[in-house]
Amino acid sequence: MNQVATSPAKTLSTFLDRYKGQIANALPKHISADRMVRLTMTAFSQNKALQNCDLHSIFGSVVVAAQLGLEIGVGGQGYLVPYGGKATFVPGWQGLVDLVSRAGRATVWTGAVYRGDDFDWALGDRPFIKHRPGDGGDTWRDISHVYAVGRVNGSEYPVIEVWTMDRVVRHLNKFNKVGARHYALEKDGQNMEMYARKVVLLQVLKYMPKSIEVQRAVDVAQAVDAGKNFTIDQDMVTIDERDDEQAGAGTDEAAASSSAGTASQARPELPLCTPEKFDASKAGWREQVISGKKTVAQLVAMIETRQRLTEEQKLTIDSWAHEND
Repeated sequence: MNQVATSPAKTLSTFLDRYKGQIANALPKHISADRMVRLTMTAFSQNKALQNCDLHSIFGSVVVAAQLGLEIGVGGQGYLVPYGGKATFVPGWQGLVDLVSRAGRATVWTGAVYRGDDFDWALGDRPFIKHRPGDGGDTWRDISHVYAVGRVNGSEYPVIEVWTMDRVVRHLNKFNKVGARHYALEKDGQNMEMYARKVVLLQVLKYMPKSIEVQRAVDVAQAVDAGKNFTIDQDMVTIDERDDEQAGAGTDEAAASSSAGTASQARPELPLCTPEKFDASKAGWREQVISGKKTVAQLVAMIETRQRLTEEQKLTIDSWAHEND
């Protein structure tokens, strides 16, 4: 009997349904798990490269979006972006603006200046920006400047940041750790304006009062733009600042510092499990789960006495327990 091939969309839908409870636990009250799954499926269906991404990375990205309280593909709040076979949730500048607005202590906004626009600005004790748009342009290469403005409630003058596009490109080249796979460079730079406006907005946000939600989103945005691994543990985002070699070098002192009662406090001290180390060990770890020698929770707890696992790695381990479902 010929078996009918399951479509990528159906496979992802089934996968997300299995973990809908975990998505719901991460979401704020104003967003439902069903809505987040629908938004994910819409983004998935509209992006061919996303359909080739690892399902666990898509789910991990959905959880990150849920933890930040941002909706995927709605009003530019955030995007699912494929990075060489894996999905990453990228907070958009609109999402950052929305989170600041929700906090209620300041307002921020950002703009792009196209060649031919009437544009003037100044810093100093009376900073200002004047921007009168012209006919616009066709691509990001027509943009001359990007700017962001922030105003704390009750303040007389705003905080402003203005960058030329040349400066944005230099910034990208300096901090980009993933080369041509960076989301701003894909498809001839279709996300470049979003990236540029977010870069200047992040500079202004340094001087704005920030809620926990805003700070988490800022930390995630900076980690993604730099191509760094990160973990979200309740209200804290831990960014791995080391290179792969340093991140993979464990220490006995770090292992000894972790225990069942202090795991969350010790976690930032531990090295991150690199993809290479995970791939080298996963066959043996998988066998322990498949054979029933250890539950997923027991295995994860054992591994994290010596090194931190990413959310994607944890999801991979969890999937081993469901292979025969």
